[in-house]
Amino acid sequence: MLNRAMKMSYEPAIASEPCFGHAIATPAFRLRESDSAEVIAFLAVDPVQTVVMSSYIADNGIVSRLNRGEFFGHRDESGQLDGVALIGHSTLVEARSDEAMQALAQAAKKPTVPVHLIMSNGDDAQRFFDLMTDGLHDPRIRCIEDRFEAAFPFAVQSCEYAIRQADITQLKPVAQAQAELAFIECGVDPMVRDREGFLKRVARRIEQGRVFVVFEDGKLIFKADIIAETSETIYLEGIYVDPEYRGKGIGSRCLAALTARLLSRCPNICLLSNVDFTNAHRSYQKAGYRRTGQCVTLFV
Repeated sequence: MLNRAMKMSYEPAIASEPCFGHAIATPAFRLRESDSAEVIAFLAVDPVQTVVMSSYIADNGIVSRLNRGEFFGHRDESGQLDGVALIGHSTLVEARSDEAMQALAQAAKKPTVPVHLIMSNGDDAQRFFDLMTDGLHDPRIRCIEDRFEAAFPFAVQSCEYAIRQADITQLKPVAQAQAELAFIECGVDPMVRDREGFLKRVARRIEQGRVFVVFEDGKLIFKADIIAETSETIYLEGIYVDPEYRGKGIGSRCLAALTARLLSRCPNICLLSNVDFTNAHRSYQKAGYRRTGQCVTLFV
């Protein structure tokens, strides 16, 4: 996310020819706190892909308004979990059978929190959306993102800046930078759409010690947020460099220094970036990240 909006393009949404009208033998069900251990074990099979859901459960529990949605599960004929989804503002899907995908999509037709985006691996997000809407609608934006990861061995790089955890007095510039990135990504400014709620969410991340910043002469010049964290994976987002400081290698050096610090507490760091953000990709690779896959995010 280090380059500007005018350099970005999106691929048009193309329907994946879903099969509609199939009877769902076993419907999805709302997960409860008593399901936590089973759900965490299910998600742990793919710790990078499911890091956000796992982190939400660790941070907030399965049932919490802070999740901005509800967790649903699906069981196969033997009673084993074969699908878990957080259905709400940010809808996250891990379905390991066609039946689970169909059942979870059916549950998303009447969400308690309106769906803003759907994220999953490969073509799963598009298939989920098509099933959820019976193929009658197209997503507003279809964003293909490359996944980048860093792990040991990791080369230590020199960085002239001290990267610190943000404090609550820095809420305003941090929130403004995050809002700018959100607008570039999806065309919606959260400071306009839901200023109070957005500021509360950013403030909570700051209070959790998950926002890292560099200030120079009172100006925010670098920022990165931990959006999700488990014992296996940390997921970074909101990587920002002030426009006046871009193109100087500052972003890659700061990201490398932060990553080296985070690898001391977790074996894998990952982030996502729109496939069109080639400037950002070069910065991530210079910082020591490697491209490992893709996912699709649909903005509804």
